[in-house]
Amino acid sequence: MASVSTYLNFSDNTEEVFNFYKSVFGGEFHGGISRFGDAPPQPGRPPLSDELKNKVMHIALPILGGAHVLMGTDAPKEFGFEVHFGNNFYISLSPDTRQETKRLFDALSEGGTVTMELQDMFWGAYYGSCTDKYGVQWMLNCEQAA
Repeated sequence: MASVSTYLNFSDNTEEVFNFYKSVFGGEFHGGISRFGDAPPQPGRPPLSDELKNKVMHIALPILGGAHVLMGTDAPKEFGFEVHFGNNFYISLSPDTRQETKRLFDALSEGGTVTMELQDMFWGAYYGSCTDKYGVQWMLNCEQAA
């Protein structure tokens, strides 16, 4: 079965971010939370610090009834990663009802920035966009008529 997922990299707060998304969307993490300390030691690499062992290696949260999966990881500088957030991506949601669209929009925009208020659009949808408090950009587009 084909699917679409969104993978998000964070410097060191992936677990916090995904617990927030879990509070918005509900559900459970698919397969729990995999941490770098769960991986076997790599030949030629020094042992991980206790801090790095506890960082999130992989997390997955099915949302919207499993129609989409948010996945993420901590991308530690110690592994050569440097996370930069910009305006190069959105996660686009198409909830079934205006009521659910409003609930999700309000929850995601709390503590963040509304870039376009929810409103009826010329293409016939109820649409709005926001950036959440973690810098992730969201578009919500509900095709249900007013």
